[in-house]
This record gives sequence, structure tokens and C-alpha cells, in this order.
Amino acid sequence: MTERVHPNSSYLNAKSTTGTQTRVKDTSPTSGMCPICIRDCPFMCEIGLSAFRGREALYPVPLQFGASTAGALKDFRLDWSHFNIQSALFEVHGIEADPDHAIFENANTETTVGGVKLKIPIMVGALGSTEVARRNWEGLAIGTAISGASLIIGENVCGMDENSIITNGKVTHSEELKRRVDLYRKFWDGKYGEIVVQTNVEDQRLGVDVYAVSKLEVNVIERKWGQGAKAIGGEVRIRKLEKAIMLKKRGYIVIPDPEDPNVQQAFREGVFQSFERHSRVGIPKLKDFVEDVEWLRQQGAKHVYLKTGAYRPSAVAYTMKIASEAKIDSVTFDGAGGGTGMSPVPMMDEMSIPTVYLEALVLKCAQILKRKGRHVPDIAMAGGFINETQIFKAIAMSNYGDGPYVKAVLMGRSPLTAVMKASYFVELAKEGKLPRSFKERYGDNPEKFFISMPELKAKYGERVKEIPYEAVGLYGYLHDRIRVGLMQLLAGSRKWRLDLINRNDLMALTERAAKVTGIPLVEEAEQDALERILE
Repeated sequence: MTERVHPNSSYLNAKSTTGTQTRVKDTSPTSGMCPICIRDCPFMCEIGLSAFRGREALYPVPLQFGASTAGALKDFRLDWSHFNIQSALFEVHGIEADPDHAIFENANTETTVGGVKLKIPIMVGALGSTEVARRNWEGLAIGTAISGASLIIGENVCGMDENSIITNGKVTHSEELKRRVDLYRKFWDGKYGEIVVQTNVEDQRLGVDVYAVSKLEVNVIERKWGQGAKAIGGEVRIRKLEKAIMLKKRGYIVIPDPEDPNVQQAFREGVFQSFERHSRVGIPKLKDFVEDVEWLRQQGAKHVYLKTGAYRPSAVAYTMKIASEAKIDSVTFDGAGGGTGMSPVPMMDEMSIPTVYLEALVLKCAQILKRKGRHVPDIAMAGGFINETQIFKAIAMSNYGDGPYVKAVLMGRSPLTAVMKASYFVELAKEGKLPRSFKERYGDNPEKFFISMPELKAKYGERVKEIPYEAVGLYGYLHDRIRVGLMQLLAGSRKWRLDLINRNDLMALTERAAKVTGIPLVEEAEQDALERILE
């Protein structure tokens, strides 16, 4: 079977993520360069940008840091579109077989991940110290809470907080972390979802976990292995010299050295406009992690999660082994390749295992552990999820008959997009600058163009005034779009509960998809049923 071919090489020398382009469209399939490269070319390709800006060319457009997210351009040759969902007709599961009851709005999208109930199989995060998360946190926090999903506060928040109080090397107060926790809990119903605090090497050194559990009464701590800006630790840009110096003194790696007089002079002269702040990469060990998880529980953590990236198959196996030994509640595996801040563009495109391949590996490990009678933590998958069809497929693929291993997905970039889009269009409405087509179709007032407003007014009454429009936008995306879309897919497969969908509800559209996952091709699925039924 012929598989689609995407000219990835043409992006080697021009990428929208770095703001580069070539003079001609028919570039070399090998190098991505123009077939004839001329001296007086006014276009900025990757090579040209690198000549002027060096390492800055590795990253998404630096000037957009704090107001953007970024993702891979590469076609990984296998994604969720390579599978279709099997619709059903005669059987009904999870509801009374009565046309008056078996309607899609009665489908149940609830799940439980790591001991936490969710209205929808979604966790939002992990949105840490990157500026885009800080700016949009109110909409993210309240929108996630009213949607009944969990929200994960990412790494380095306390360390980046200029107002943090650090005593004897440990954080004793952080206005920013407290703000983030409080905003989620402002509209949290105490039943669905949780606020989760993620900790990396730097956070553990600062004692962020103890502060979050003891002072902020956070119930869930998530450890993070290695993966910040892809596989090299968390990165952000710092646009103030004073803050760059402060972060270096707090122990972070800051490049270039903000205490170097020559660097300071170059910064003041505008040679460069931002510093890079890097985090260290942890090197996990089985015994240390098992003891660490026990220690966290002794500190008062009710649930312990683990977040890791799309590392090689042997690393996936070791992760599952260590997570099983430590008996943690949930593990999130994040496939290639997107980010919420400063992940290097070449790494997003060219490094790590893409999501579908990664889930197939994780499921093999989970089956081995289960066969040996060992603890299997709940699994969440991340990496490019934006809609209900992908979520359905990820969960269904993980159910071999005893319930799904994958209980939910983690979404980062798309919730930010919903919040940022809502924020921008509310701003345009206030300024009277909405696009004519939008205004004519949906109105010029947020009370009208956010379709979820009447529902939220009925539920929250006067308190609806405390819900920012950005949160309303996220609610519309998560609760009114994805949740309802998922309910429709469940009803279409005649499975009215999320835990009932399984591998038989999927069919592969390409040989690669079938080979990697074991899901049968369309022409192979249920072939035995034809003769069995008709005979």
C-alpha cells in the first residue's frame, strides 16, 4: 500500500516556526536550499538567519516568546488519522437498549486517573514557568476547573517567581504558585479534577513539593523526568538583566552569563534581547525514585504522578518498571513534538518517538507488567491531541478487554490556543475591530458570541461575573465541543461509557498503522463474522 509522502526535506532551510523562508519554492529535496543560491537574496532562510543570530535560530521566533506555542512541522508517517472508528448498529453497551434512552447525550465521558475523577478524559498542562502560561493562567485555571478536568502546574514556577521567599535554600512562600493554585480552586467543585504541582530537579532542590503539600494543601505531586524543552530540561527566555542575574544566583543555568560585564554591555546595546534559562536534567534511579515516592506520601501527598517524554524503547520499559515498583498512581508519556515555550525547533521535528508509536510501546510494557501480576499505573498520553476523535482512539487502542490502560490524555497547546483566541477576540470586540464576517455571523458582544454563556449564567448566577471570558472560551472548547463530540462518538460505536470502548472499535487505514499497533486493516477487520453470521 502506498503511503503518503511529505517533503520534509523542504523544511530543512525554511520553517514557519523560526520565521524563515526561501527565495524559491522548488528547493533541493536533499538540503532544502534554493537550487541556485544568490548573493543578493533578500529572503531569510535558516542558514541566513543562523549567520546573523546563531543559536537563536534553533528556537521558535524569540520575539513571540510568551505569546505563542510551537509544534513540529514534520510528518511522522503515523498519526491518529490513520485509524477510523467502527460504528455499530445491533448491540448496545452501557445503557438500556431503548431508543428513548440510547441517545448520545446520555453517554458518560467520566474517567478516573491516578485516583482523581474527571468529567472528561482530559488533563491540561503541564504549564510551568514559561511566560505564555503565566499570562493566560486565569483563563486556563478557571476554564479547566469548570470543565471538570485536572490542571497541572508545570516546573520552575517558584524558582522563577521574583517574589518567592527562599530560606536556607528552600522556598517558604511563592505568590505565583499560590495564585495558580487559588485560581483553579476558586471554581473547583471539589469532586471532579484536581490541581497538580509538577516538580523537576530544580523544584526538588527548592523544596517546592513540601511547600505545595504543607502550605497550599495540594493533594497531587507530579515528578518530571528529563523532559522540559524536549529532552534537555526546561527553558525560558528572560528579557531583564536583573532577573537573569537573580536566576543564576538561585542556581539556574543562564546563557550567556548575565554577570559577565561584556555580556551586560552587549545586552544593553541591543545585540541580543533575551537570556536563556535552562534547567538541569534529572538522572532517575530505581531505588532513589521508590524512596522518593514513599517520602512524598509521608509528606502528605495523596497521589503521586510521573511525567516523562518520548524516550527510546528501553527507556520506556525502565520507566514503566520503576513506576510499577514505586506503585505510583499515574504516568504521562508525552510524544513528539510540540511545546509551550522554547523547545528547540530541530528537536521538535527530528527527535523522540511520535505519539502513536509511543503509545504502542507503552501498551506492550503495560501488558508485560500485568501478565507478571505487577502494579500497572494509570496511563495518560500527550502529544498533539486537539479533538475528541484522537482521544477516543487513544483510549480504545489501550483496552484489550479488561478496561483501558490509557485513562486520559494531556493537552497543553490547544487549551492555550482556546484561551488566547478568546482573549484576543474579546479585545477586538472592545475596540470595535472584530472581523466583519465574524461579527455578522456571531455578533459583536462576548455575551453573544460565546455560546456557552447562557449555560454558565444558569449554573453560576451572579458568580458568572467572576468567570473571565478566556475561561468561557476554554469551557466551550473542552466541555461543549470535545465532551459533546466524544459523547457522539461513544453513541455511534454503541458504547455509552468510556471504559467500554476497545480495540475492536478501531480499524487501521494503512499497513504501517496496523503493523505498529496490531489494529487490523479495514479489509481484515471482522472478516470471520461474515461467514459466521450468514452461515
